[in-house]
Amino acid sequence: MALTGKKIRTSGIIVSRPVSFTFLLIYFLQAVCIVWLIYQYIEHQKTITNQQKKIEELEQKVKILDIIEEYQIGFNDQEVMTLTNVIFDESDKFGLDPLLILAVIIAESSFRKHQVSEMGAEGLMQLMPKTAQTVAAKWGIEWPQKEGLRNPGLNVRVGTAYLFELILEFKDIKRAITAYNIGVGVTREYAYFGATPPARYYNKVRKIYQELRSRFEKK
Repeated sequence: MALTGKKIRTSGIIVSRPVSFTFLLIYFLQAVCIVWLIYQYIEHQKTITNQQKKIEELEQKVKILDIIEEYQIGFNDQEVMTLTNVIFDESDKFGLDPLLILAVIIAESSFRKHQVSEMGAEGLMQLMPKTAQTVAAKWGIEWPQKEGLRNPGLNVRVGTAYLFELILEFKDIKRAITAYNIGVGVTREYAYFGATPPARYYNKVRKIYQELRSRFEKK
């Protein structure tokens, strides 16, 4: 007695159950292959994106390193590398151009890590100790008791966070940079009376920033 599969009618065509199952299996395998190919494409694109990001980060760090090596005074190789990473990380954290941070450092201390002003501002970004400790506490920045603000890494971490706070408060980069120099209270007074604060320091930072961009930005 011959064994035959039960026949079913599909769109006017009579197909046996084994044949219909085979078609379904083929369609399923095709769908799996398509999904797998899409997954592989997405993963490939992620790999390319990650590689591009790493290349961009490396180029940014090399640029920062070149600037530090040209302007720094009294840093050893380890300090240069550490400071490069700090400037990159902090500028990335706060969404600031690292060249702006470097321009402020050059304007404030000419990259002298132990610089102390007549008013008592210390280090690369010339921070007043009391203000710096308040900012450090607010952002959870560890404060090394031995060196304090004369530690280049700490100085830049706190200085970058402080500049970011000023930008948030004044909602204007020019006023923020001015306040960094003449103080928040004085800048508020100028705004209150509708007066224009002195632009000398801002112009100095902007000029340095433009020079750095001109010389070190990738063409």
